[in-house]
Amino acid sequence: MSSEASNSRQVSHDLVGGTFAVIESDPGVFSSLIRKLGIPNLEVVELYSIDPWAVDHLSPYGLIFCYLWGKDKDGHGRPQDEEDPAAKRVWFANQLSDDACASQAILNVLLNCPDVELGDELKTFKDDTEEMNSVMKGLAISNCPSIRRAQNSLARPADIRGALNAISKTTLKHHSKTHSKPPPAKRRKLSPPPLPKPKPKPKPKTNEGETEEDETFHFIGYVPAYGKVWELDGLKSGPLEVGELPETETETPSATGRQGWMDVVRPAIRMKMDKFGGGGESGTGDIRFNLLAIVDCGWCRASDEMEMVKKERGWIEGRLGEVFGEGWKEKVDPQLLLTATQTFKTSAHPNPDSPVPKFMKDFGAKAMAKQMEIMEMPERDLVRRWEECVRKGMEAKVIVEDEWERGVGARTEHLKRTHDYEPFIREFITRLHAEGLLNPVLGKDENGRKVPVTRSRKKE
Repeated sequence: MSSEASNSRQVSHDLVGGTFAVIESDPGVFSSLIRKLGIPNLEVVELYSIDPWAVDHLSPYGLIFCYLWGKDKDGHGRPQDEEDPAAKRVWFANQLSDDACASQAILNVLLNCPDVELGDELKTFKDDTEEMNSVMKGLAISNCPSIRRAQNSLARPADIRGALNAISKTTLKHHSKTHSKPPPAKRRKLSPPPLPKPKPKPKPKTNEGETEEDETFHFIGYVPAYGKVWELDGLKSGPLEVGELPETETETPSATGRQGWMDVVRPAIRMKMDKFGGGGESGTGDIRFNLLAIVDCGWCRASDEMEMVKKERGWIEGRLGEVFGEGWKEKVDPQLLLTATQTFKTSAHPNPDSPVPKFMKDFGAKAMAKQMEIMEMPERDLVRRWEECVRKGMEAKVIVEDEWERGVGARTEHLKRTHDYEPFIREFITRLHAEGLLNPVLGKDENGRKVPVTRSRKKE
């Protein structure tokens, strides 16, 4: 048997697809999901206010609204016009898999952002599905193993088992319906009528009028694209137009549209919050919703800022050495001179001379422009510029350390969330039982009978 034939047998083709496990509506989880999908230099932050002071400085690429879905059949926006060329160009996929709304919302938003750097696999996925309708795009997401693996890698093991159990029950139920034989006809018996069965107790209802078992959380996206702002709900037939941007663009969406699109989407978000969060007269009083924004990665921005200040310091010290020689250190603030070395050491990069990856595409161009500025700077301004550079480095270090701690905390939470504690708990209880220690812990005697409280106190 040839090596090619053996390799072909080892390849597994996912023709049917699998189940998606539900994940938490947490900014750290969504940030990890974006990175696992192959999209770098982005993160997700939670918004506690949609006022301009809280959102506009972030310049979000898009928003994701998570709410308790209650068969929301009316959208806050005008339905798409079939003849509208902008609506046809929006990348939109219907949600066909249960619990896939997290990946669905992220893809619906980011695949409509031209200034977002997609990975090779996701770029190929977008090109392959560009001409498909919304249903076929949703089917492509459901049957894409890399997208499913990315989302399921962030789910709790119990949620993954629950998703597999749910799909198994659905399959068995469908199989029993299609293959079950009709029951044989029974002879009519002369017997008294059966007693009436007691009516079942009604299930507790939520504020939306649904039972607790029917509670389902859903994600929808908002994104500016092709001169308009769109609401992208995978459970709707198509994208909903929220409004037009102040500066419409007919050919391709531009990054400049990110500056004013929040003024367009803000009323729609408020209407959603009023309806599902009880913020208005028609509200239900349910506060189980949150709003997430996809923005530039704070760590990438802070790291690049620190590296730029570090390079600036080196260029200035080179000029100072050329002008004043070794005596330049006597001309600067002695306190800043003592702290200069420690200022540019961070937890992520303890060695300030070690190479650090750059994230900004125009980092080289900005660095070259700053170097030319320093080379043309008058000699009398060098000492002042060096002191300003060190102070700027102190501020940058604080931001870098905060972002580092936040990343470490998110990583720790991810490990706690995805670790499977069930084998340990099962083995621990088994060992307790084997050693005869389980019954005392449960307040029972050696025969498994419950020990009265008074009797246990006397033994103590």
